[in-house]
Amino acid sequence: MLPTYERLNGPKILFRIAFSKVAISAVSLALGAFLFCIFWSVVFDFERATFTHCDVRNYLPSISAAIGNYEPQKTIWRLAIVLHLPVRLAVAHIYMKYYREQIRKNRRLFAHMAVSLNVIENIALLSLSLWTSSDSYEMHRNAFVTFIASSELYMLISYFLNKNARKLALTEKEEKSTRFKLYFFLTNLLAFSLAGYFFLRHNAKCEPGVYTLFALFEYIVVFSNMAYHMTAYFDFYGYFVQFDWENGLYLSHL
Repeated sequence: MLPTYERLNGPKILFRIAFSKVAISAVSLALGAFLFCIFWSVVFDFERATFTHCDVRNYLPSISAAIGNYEPQKTIWRLAIVLHLPVRLAVAHIYMKYYREQIRKNRRLFAHMAVSLNVIENIALLSLSLWTSSDSYEMHRNAFVTFIASSELYMLISYFLNKNARKLALTEKEEKSTRFKLYFFLTNLLAFSLAGYFFLRHNAKCEPGVYTLFALFEYIVVFSNMAYHMTAYFDFYGYFVQFDWENGLYLSHL
């Protein structure tokens, strides 16, 4: 079992916060910055942000254009990613402790893989945010490929761990988390495939509006990725994040 909050004569707890607040704050920071960048680019930088080499009509900016080419969008996005990174890494650390308690020993390797991929995903997200396609295309491209690959593998393995590797039966909230994980993973995979298709079609045929569809499915990739990570809310429903000098960062349940 995970440590409980009530401890007689235990170490002094330095802070305690509901995990739901941690999960919501981490996702909301990135989501808010993303929506701001899209809105600002459409309202104030529409012509520049939607222009492509095909020079055909386009109605939405790509994510790279929205978050990486203009100010204040670039600064807002970078600041949000930098600020939310420590929280995301702390959640990965908490998941590792959670998996040690909940996952069968013969599946622990997958648990380590999931946490490692989660960390790689977050570092890649930071990298592609700091090095944009206009600043350093090769760095941005490599970071993007790493982000997508680690993200898809993390979602798949994390779902597998919830579905088939648990020591005990899932609680009602964990069952809901598992269903949502599958839904958001499949949505993410489909959206990424369609975004790739419309990107290649735009470059090959230069049809009006096709790049808009590419951008739209890019957005769905981002939204479904954020939603998948938000399922941690159900995995740790009713838990608190606590810290003391003896045990470090850990979860507790009232």
